[in-house]
Amino acid sequence: MTLTIWVDDWQIQCCGETFTPGDVVSWNLLEVDPEDYADVVGDERATEIDFREEHHGQEGGLTPTLLEVLTITEVHCRYAVLPYSTTNIQGPVPGTTELVPVSEANGWAESRPDTSFAGYLVTARSTKTEV
Repeated sequence: MTLTIWVDDWQIQCCGETFTPGDVVSWNLLEVDPEDYADVVGDERATEIDFREEHHGQEGGLTPTLLEVLTITEVHCRYAVLPYSTTNIQGPVPGTTELVPVSEANGWAESRPDTSFAGYLVTARSTKTEV
């Protein structure tokens, strides 16, 4: 089964490992609400996201899943102060997403004009659950 997985930039920067298409990775997967990603990746792409990868907060007894990485796409978008923010909190600006297919994910992306790196969309094939 093919899955689309969101990998936050900070997760891989903190304690993730570099991966490339063809690699088999062992990730803790959490189900997501696609609405949570709509401003970052756009409505259409958000509905494709099945899970997010999680390195932290594993007290819920997550079982790692073995996955073969098929594709990696960097996600960049513009951030600005949210219109309803009373504390100048910034958030993604809808409609500013740039998707960049890449051959490696290491948590750091090349700068792009007027946008910031947010994370990766990874397509992967589930191989089996670790025991």
